[in-house]
Amino acid sequence: MKLVFVADTFPPLRTSGAVQLRDLTREFVRQGHDLTVLLPDADMDKPWALENFDGAQVLRLRSPRTKEVGYLRRTIGEWLMPRAMLRNLNNSPLAGQKWEGVIWYSPSIFHGPLVREIKRQSGCKGYLIIRDVFPEWAFDLGLLRKGIAYHFFKWIAHQQYEVADIVGVQTPGNLVYFRRWQDARQGRSLEVLQNWLGRPTKTQCRIRIEDTPLSGRKVFVYAGNMGIAQGMDRMLELVDRMRAREDIGFLFVGRGSDAKRLKESARERSLHNVLFQDEVDPDEIPDLYSQCDAGIVSLDLRHKSHNIPGKFLTYMQNGLPVLANVNPGNDLASLITLEKVGEVCEIDCLDELEQRCIALIDRLESEPQLADRCVRLFQRQFSVSQTVKQLVSSLRTC
Repeated sequence: MKLVFVADTFPPLRTSGAVQLRDLTREFVRQGHDLTVLLPDADMDKPWALENFDGAQVLRLRSPRTKEVGYLRRTIGEWLMPRAMLRNLNNSPLAGQKWEGVIWYSPSIFHGPLVREIKRQSGCKGYLIIRDVFPEWAFDLGLLRKGIAYHFFKWIAHQQYEVADIVGVQTPGNLVYFRRWQDARQGRSLEVLQNWLGRPTKTQCRIRIEDTPLSGRKVFVYAGNMGIAQGMDRMLELVDRMRAREDIGFLFVGRGSDAKRLKESARERSLHNVLFQDEVDPDEIPDLYSQCDAGIVSLDLRHKSHNIPGKFLTYMQNGLPVLANVNPGNDLASLITLEKVGEVCEIDCLDELEQRCIALIDRLESEPQLADRCVRLFQRQFSVSQTVKQLVSSLRTC
């Protein structure tokens, strides 16, 4: 199929979303599809730039800045983003291009106007890949109250949903939220589209655990964003509880609004069993994980929606069982328990989290098949080849 993909994250960014879209793009090409990726870019000095990315066309379109700016400026930038992208698309070599389907990735929730125009010009269907339900999760975490800002974002999200013919959510638990959307208009399709990941690379990681104070310990690793949504303070309290275990260490790799504060808190507590490192290139992650023994998943317990983070996939792909601290009832908890690939704490109780951690340490010793079980789960449910086949099939049959 001749497809266009709209997103706001892509390499050279190192976010989990950028890695997912990189892998998805490569797999579309590998399966013989003609793919164009449309991306906003705030650092361009010209309206557009067309480049080749492993066989796909990538068209970067100048737009306002939306990353690493204040909330108000980001909101204004995101509102203007699809309009600027459309204007610059119409001035690019791809102006007037017709596609057989449009796929877009949320977050951001603001792509609706651009997607609507692409659908109108091409007479095609649209598939929305939604990875978090915003602004609901921000309300659950207390970041938004049900005032003007909440209702504005709710309106923007509703516009996006109205453009979609197919919505793919990441867990069965999120289907309930979209049932009303599906029932409101005949012909709409709602399905679970699992997160995905491509084949790992063999790039050596600059972090060598053997050269750090964690050398010789069993290492629990967290790699990813450290912000409000992750609730990492509880994990640092666990590190404090485990300080007497000289055989156990913790490695936190990444960035985010809380990263600096967590690092400073660890220093103030004189925690010598934890190491903080800046984010690394995604291609270095497999080698990093080969030096570790277990992965950490942490989500703020106030979440009410379901989420299977991209980092969970990378842990499974690389044979790392997980210690997870997630909101009650999250589909991820039942998946980990059902597949026996780690230990889960679903309550706000440090004693329980510590017990789950110790239980996983014991299982690392007593279950040599644990790593293979993780890899098999990844291959069965999170292969990018299956994702591309599902997307194409859904667009063709909608």
